[in-house]
Amino acid sequence: MLELLKAIPDPTVLLDLEPEELAVKMLFLVRSRDDADMFSPGDLEGEIWLTRYNEQSPYPQQHTGEIRLAIREAWAWLEAQGLIIPAQGINGVNGFRVLSRRARRFSDERQFADYATARLLQRDMLHSSIAAAAWGFFMRGEYAAAVFQTMRQVEIAVREASGFGPGEHGVPMIRRAFVKSGPLTDPEAETAEQEALAALFAGAVGTYKNPHSHRHVLMESAREAAEIVMLGSHLLRVVDQTVRARADRDNG
Repeated sequence: MLELLKAIPDPTVLLDLEPEELAVKMLFLVRSRDDADMFSPGDLEGEIWLTRYNEQSPYPQQHTGEIRLAIREAWAWLEAQGLIIPAQGINGVNGFRVLSRRARRFSDERQFADYATARLLQRDMLHSSIAAAAWGFFMRGEYAAAVFQTMRQVEIAVREASGFGPGEHGVPMIRRAFVKSGPLTDPEAETAEQEALAALFAGAVGTYKNPHSHRHVLMESAREAAEIVMLGSHLLRVVDQTVRARADRDNG
């Protein structure tokens, strides 16, 4: 893959890349080739070490083993993600690969990066309420909907845990739940800590749920959405812990 030599001429830069980072470069380099319909990863790697003019590779020999390993890791990652697949018939048995339908759909490297980020948000890491309400939206790339559903679940959890009626909502309700003698206030915590927790919940709901309730909010970054979803998951676990602590105090 002579294109890799041009795209990443510095071997130290190549070796600093994670497998998925190198994979995105290699995927789009393959897509740019005339033989992208069917290719042999081994043959493409061979181009790096012996150019078409039989010149020695510009990558220094002392890094050969490490670079070969990094490239094979990137191929393995692409195959594990279903982005390259064996060609049909005997060609596939002989090591030839083709791009999957998903790999052909990526319009640019940013879209690919969003895909890679999305796969890092594992469903079993999320609070069960968010896994049920928001994870599907996230995986379909509907990031604004995933964020809204996440913070909606936080608002609902606070309302129900506090025993407030269905008419209670938004930042005022959140603050009533957590400050001073609110139903979710930890009476043993310092006043400053009580206020900080109330601000954390109110800020999250006010920033990430309320705007989505009143207007269309554009969100295209998978990484940003994943961070907000994880924040919401953490807040829901705080509510669960607070409810358990309150029950222990009442029963103690």
